[in-house]
Amino acid sequence: MARVYNFSAGPAVMPESVLKKAAAELFEYQDSGMSVMEMSHRGKYFEKIIHDTEATLREIMGIPENYRVLFLQGGASSQFAMVPMNLFRNSRKCDMIHTGEWTKRAMNEAGRYGKVNILGSSEDRKFSYIPKVDRSSFSPDADYFHICTNNTIEGTRYTWLPETGKVPLVADMSSNILSEVMDVSKFGLIFAGAQKNIGPSGLTIVIVREDLIGHAMDITPTMMNYRTHSDNGSMYNTPPTYCVYIAKLMFEWIKDMGGVRAIEEMNYKKANMIYNYIDASKMFRSPVAAEDRSIMNIPFETGSKELDDKFIRDAAKESLVTLKGHRSVGGMRASIYNSMPVEGVEKLVRFMEKFEKDNM
Repeated sequence: MARVYNFSAGPAVMPESVLKKAAAELFEYQDSGMSVMEMSHRGKYFEKIIHDTEATLREIMGIPENYRVLFLQGGASSQFAMVPMNLFRNSRKCDMIHTGEWTKRAMNEAGRYGKVNILGSSEDRKFSYIPKVDRSSFSPDADYFHICTNNTIEGTRYTWLPETGKVPLVADMSSNILSEVMDVSKFGLIFAGAQKNIGPSGLTIVIVREDLIGHAMDITPTMMNYRTHSDNGSMYNTPPTYCVYIAKLMFEWIKDMGGVRAIEEMNYKKANMIYNYIDASKMFRSPVAAEDRSIMNIPFETGSKELDDKFIRDAAKESLVTLKGHRSVGGMRASIYNSMPVEGVEKLVRFMEKFEKDNM
């Protein structure tokens, strides 16, 4: 069976070369006599795997020495509780900009442990833009400031960062980590689920500045305390070993592709192909403000549910799959993460052209 072009928002497409390497090493990893899935996380083989995974991520992302990299479980959703439990240390309040479903979940969870100040929201226009906020409204005594840098469902992203001063900036980068160059030093903490740009679901990456570790609330469970994982090299308990191994292959793939800068250039090329066609189209439209459009998740629609449904069905016949928009939004959505090849985007645009010609 031929492989399809998978535009899923996650779990998402992975590079063919990474999948083939993983397949070749599935039965036996190097000369270990066993699969990575079988080996002890305390053994020499896996210890080297997790060490090399972190080292490569630090290299391609430019992570400063005073930041710890944690390999955790629980998905990005677990961070909605871990962040306030670990960072609510003084005022027990945080500032947040509300840009969609994932900030909604984050604010609801943080509100269980302290006060959440919503400084701006784009809910008034169905989260179709990133709201500008007045710096004078920032809380100087906030324990942290939370944003979601790319909104998977709504298709928006930040092209700027709030200047938070001494207040740590916390970023949910689940759907755009490693897609463009980011200055890690501007953030106090970054977290991301793996299943979009890093590998299979089951792994969560946390990059946290050292001074933010060790101040967890008394009620924080041992497994929810960043210090637990930092002090034990992410091996207080058994980590998601195979997911870490795949992450290693993914980070090496990014490095071999020319690093994050080269990946960023390719991502803009892919996104512009789709946006340029949509903007010139008489059938398709983008619901997102042009200046805030994501280069990872591109929602679009025809304005007719019947036509949208037909588009999704017909596209699947052409091996262009998982294009249905999120159930809360409708329409279509093309998620074009790092691993989506340019050829897949070119084929999608050609299909859009044909569909428009045949259905106008």
